[in-house]
Amino acid sequence: MKRMLTLLIVALVVSPAHAASKLNVVATLEDLASIARFVGGDDVAVTGLCHGGQDAHFLDAKPSYLVKLNRADVLIENGGDLETGWLPLLVDGARNRRILRGAPGRVVAFDGIEPLEVPSKLDRSEGDVHPQGNPHFTLDPANGKIIAATICGAFCACAPQNAARFRANLGAFEKRLDESLTRWTAMMAPLRGLKIVTFHRNFSYFARRFGLEVVGTLEPKPGVPPSPSYLANLIVTMKTEGVKLILAEPYRDLKVAQFAAEKSGAKLLVVPTGVGGNADGSDFFSYFDWLLGQIVRTVGS
Repeated sequence: MKRMLTLLIVALVVSPAHAASKLNVVATLEDLASIARFVGGDDVAVTGLCHGGQDAHFLDAKPSYLVKLNRADVLIENGGDLETGWLPLLVDGARNRRILRGAPGRVVAFDGIEPLEVPSKLDRSEGDVHPQGNPHFTLDPANGKIIAATICGAFCACAPQNAARFRANLGAFEKRLDESLTRWTAMMAPLRGLKIVTFHRNFSYFARRFGLEVVGTLEPKPGVPPSPSYLANLIVTMKTEGVKLILAEPYRDLKVAQFAAEKSGAKLLVVPTGVGGNADGSDFFSYFDWLLGQIVRTVGS
């Protein structure tokens, strides 16, 4: 009887996440969730909160996310202040010590990334600036190696009994990524030097990786809508520079993007900025296969 009572108490105090055999993982972005699935394999259960067709700056903090975070063994965030408007409130409300800052289960994917566009000054007049630099680093697929290694380290710390499998999965992911980067670079080689305009600064890392030149953005400053005079001047610049392509996210003001395309002669391509934004980009590799194919076909048509 005493033994049965002891077992009952243990069953009540152990969380569902720890009672399960798999690590329970929550990632703020589907990009990060996809990489986590490759690294974790059968030893993890991964939930992504924000897919590539949504604006990760302004995700609605649903009550259901509190339940997911309360049960999580590992939380993978993008970092770089991308989720600062909603994630801290959720983590505070989840009351889960395993995912607090400094805990083994808290992963910041931005760690180890070489940041672009670090502001020289912090001034709200410059728009929605990020003190640590541009946080949209997942759009450089080569950064997937750094992200995967960071995630693998956290998984090994939280479930050391599975460390050998995590490291083997990491090696397989890195090998596949190396092969994919060779293929993707060859696909984009004819477009090196292509001049583009983007709506937001989402594609800076992407442009650097594949040798594209970002002439300007439809936003005069991050998060600031363009005035008629700004847009008119940008269109003149686009014509002068020979801009061939505008990249815009589906959640932007596409009337502005369509107007700029019509007046400048550039082609408009509306694309999700990560995994899960459409059926053709359901994981890290298929997303970049799809995105690069769309760009090559749009510019070549």
